[in-house]
Amino acid sequence: MRKPVYLDYAATTPVAPEVAAAMAQCLTLDGTFANPASRAHLYGWQAEELVEEARANVAQLINADPREIVWTSGATESNNLALKGIAETYRLAHPVGGHIVVSAIEHKAVLDPAAWLETRGFRITRVVPNAEGLVTVENLAAALEADTFLVSLMQVNNELGCINDIKSLVALCHARDILFHCDAAQSAGKIAIDVQGLGVDLLSLSAHKFYGPKGVGALYVKRAANVKVAAQIHGGGHERSMRSGTLATHQLVGMGEAARLAQAHLDADSQRIRVLRDRLWQGIADLPGVTRNGSVNECVSGILNVAFDGADGEMLLLSLRDLALSSGSACNSASMSPSYVLKAIGLSDETAQASLRFSLGRYTTAEEIEFAIEHLRSVISKLQKA
Repeated sequence: MRKPVYLDYAATTPVAPEVAAAMAQCLTLDGTFANPASRAHLYGWQAEELVEEARANVAQLINADPREIVWTSGATESNNLALKGIAETYRLAHPVGGHIVVSAIEHKAVLDPAAWLETRGFRITRVVPNAEGLVTVENLAAALEADTFLVSLMQVNNELGCINDIKSLVALCHARDILFHCDAAQSAGKIAIDVQGLGVDLLSLSAHKFYGPKGVGALYVKRAANVKVAAQIHGGGHERSMRSGTLATHQLVGMGEAARLAQAHLDADSQRIRVLRDRLWQGIADLPGVTRNGSVNECVSGILNVAFDGADGEMLLLSLRDLALSSGSACNSASMSPSYVLKAIGLSDETAQASLRFSLGRYTTAEEIEFAIEHLRSVISKLQKA
């Protein structure tokens, strides 16, 4: 039986073989298994050395100072730490009020913490993007208020793949002394990130989105007097007292190696994947009722979101059993409700439910894309006849 072609790289990527090998060296007695905080003996020092090497690799991927990298369990924790940590610090100085801006198409790992903060007395504005899925400077400027202290916007949308102009959005915020957090889970390893050039104050990363292990991520926290993050996990004062807990050496080494490889392969991966994505789109674009969702020009190379107008979304996914893909974010894959991201850019419930996200990655082959095109054309033709 043929295994389905994997086209869900935006949900997660397989761990690169080099990453798995590096992690394996940090698990057993003959490897570097010790607690990195155990500085009383050689084993601990060796583990700490590997952790700091990994931290440097992650920092280099985004052009940061290694001291600005705070280890977390993933982008979800990073986003929570950024929003709640900054909000808590703000509340200490401003007992009443406080306004935060996010977009209506952020990942739930931003929308849910924002909603939680709303129950704690903060006001939240959810900016609606344009029809291409982009938040413009004009959109954001109209949402800012006198007491806005934090804006959180993703660089690359996880369903559409569209790329926000973060640098311009940050400039607008900094002109008004507003901090800026960026969820870069879908952009790290796919496009070049320069936190100094962008000017962001905080930025979230997730290892499993760029061929590292699940369960580990990082939060970039700019070393600046006005960027103060209150810890959300206490117990030992690790990570500059922002995130306590014994560091998982093997996980961090895995993320560091994945970051090193991502930087080395960035241009080649992006160019090759873009060619494959464009071939996939060309192979199905002439089908009746097929349209592309999101920005065509400002889009990361590995994501293609397509609406199959008139098709039943659930039946479409079930019929495409030889392809492993999704109709949206993996976090919402169990729900048959239309994507809130697609609805926010103006799609009807029916069109949103009949849309699929194809996401390609480092290990996608030209042969797999040709198979996917053939399979899609066959299935869509049969469904339309039915």
